[in-house]
Amino acid sequence: MQTKNGTRKQIQGQGYVGWILRVNLDSGTIGKEPLYEDLVRDFVGGAGLAARIFYDEVPAKIDAFAPENKLIMMTGPVNGTMVPTASRAVLCAKSPTTGSFFHSSFGGFFAPELKAAGYDGMIIEGKAEHPVYLWIDDGTVEIRDARHLWGQSTFHAQAAIRKEIGDDEIHVASIGVAGEAGLAYAMVLLDMRAAGRGGVGAVMGSKNLKAMAVRGTGGVSVPNMFGVYNKAQRLNDLVATTPAIQGLSSYGTPRNVASMNDAGILPTRNWQTEVFEGMQNITGEAMKEKIVKGNRACMACSINCTKYSVVPDGPYKSIINGADYETIYGFGSCCAVDNMEALCKADELCDEYGIDLISASVCISWAMEAYEKGMLTRDDTDGIDLRFGNADAMIEVLEKIGRNEPGIGALLAKGTREAARIVGKGTERFAMQNKGIEWAGHTCRPFPACAVGYATGPRGGSHHDIRPTAEKSGLVDRKVLEGKGALAVEVNHWLIFADSMGLCHLGEPIWGPLKISQNQIEALNAITDWNLSYDEARKIAERQWNMIRCLSAREGFTRDYDQLPIRFMEEPIPEGPMKGSVISRETLERLKDDYYEYRGWDKKTGNPTPAKLKELGLEFAIDDF
Repeated sequence: MQTKNGTRKQIQGQGYVGWILRVNLDSGTIGKEPLYEDLVRDFVGGAGLAARIFYDEVPAKIDAFAPENKLIMMTGPVNGTMVPTASRAVLCAKSPTTGSFFHSSFGGFFAPELKAAGYDGMIIEGKAEHPVYLWIDDGTVEIRDARHLWGQSTFHAQAAIRKEIGDDEIHVASIGVAGEAGLAYAMVLLDMRAAGRGGVGAVMGSKNLKAMAVRGTGGVSVPNMFGVYNKAQRLNDLVATTPAIQGLSSYGTPRNVASMNDAGILPTRNWQTEVFEGMQNITGEAMKEKIVKGNRACMACSINCTKYSVVPDGPYKSIINGADYETIYGFGSCCAVDNMEALCKADELCDEYGIDLISASVCISWAMEAYEKGMLTRDDTDGIDLRFGNADAMIEVLEKIGRNEPGIGALLAKGTREAARIVGKGTERFAMQNKGIEWAGHTCRPFPACAVGYATGPRGGSHHDIRPTAEKSGLVDRKVLEGKGALAVEVNHWLIFADSMGLCHLGEPIWGPLKISQNQIEALNAITDWNLSYDEARKIAERQWNMIRCLSAREGFTRDYDQLPIRFMEEPIPEGPMKGSVISRETLERLKDDYYEYRGWDKKTGNPTPAKLKELGLEFAIDDF
């Protein structure tokens, strides 16, 4: 891409450091390349910019584990500033589960530290001859031998690298044995935060890259420090006075377990129902009373939503950052386990082995249902009595998954889509996945905008491509289908805009929930001095979303790929306040028509039209699909 006069200008300041680190593991070469202003004006950073780079550099139809696949980490302009919730960045690759571009978001301190070291992002390509780790020390970057770390857990690898470097304050991203073995949903643990979804840990393992460590002593420059300070102060005032955010500060993401159960939307027993009788034992309030010892926050975030929790002794002895809502949903209500200590142990094991806890828990709940229905026997489960509610069985199977043990462990390590294909017997009807990604803990059966957002989202069962907030809270009438395609599009836009800036979606009351908010735009303008209007910001988000859709289309995916789990389309919620709610196939197809029409996409294929691509400056993609 070029600017109008045919020259390109490197961007520096305005929230950007202006450099991308490139590491080739085949040759061992390391270099840095300028980040150009025209690219960031079109794509901002984060997921949007990574998708644009990925389109140019990674061929279509390659295997996700091929050396040609690239691992791209990209920060956003707000990372490293005092803007609240501005710690997020993305780790991207072609996913071994979805078969297309996938951006996995993470928080904590790694991204701001990378910018402090002098890089807005990094591109890792090729495959090392033997296990290595990457050490970034400001301008000095080394590829170091990691053969002594191979086979170690994420935690042990991080500790060993800190000891080797001689600095306990460095930030380390590592994979566990699951990533080394290429498990479909292996994740990357960045200190104590996860880039959890899409199998990016498996891609990292396929490159023989055990870890990445960073130490940065620089900073982030902005044109008007006083303006950024004032905007951050106003946003922090909102954090302090917004009830929904204060609930996060008090209880973390489990704050709404009880209210979701009361509303009849707490997924239970592999989504057979959405009311859990053991709910009172796994609420945020119960967690705070039993195990929480303190609060933790990502860099520059005043929400403090992470809970430091300790189970001091017993069979579930553990120390975790959490448990988060998705832990409580997946290993709790979805597996019908109401023992908070067991959920903490499951969370710790997922981090230790380096596996996505959402996918792991939903795989186990699928197996529990298959076992109770006689579709899996004790012979299939290695002699384990895999009933719903059996916490010890859940933990035992989770460890088998993490080690990729032959038998039930290796089966479930493939994910529910592949496991159901192997087992057959109708188990695919309750495989709770979309595009190969297991479903997060947010229902769509009562919420049509949420349903079409999930179906069309590039990441399958991800609750970060769409949010149920508007329909769940009553901001819009959930029972009316008209306008829900448009609503889903606008929710897509604020989410992708946040993922490109580097903002956390848990700031939804500030950044959303219906469309790109003025707070998002003002925060970006304060950092960059761009003076974007709403229409200009929306056009950027639309360009980003279309770019990612082009990557899927280039792989051959069309409208038929935009689906929901069969259970959501055929089985109404059987009890509770949402009894009878279902998104039929006919309803979904109507919603998809409305969604594609509002986006200006072709209804037959579900993909962008040449006219839309030209409108967004993406005409280079027209001939590719």
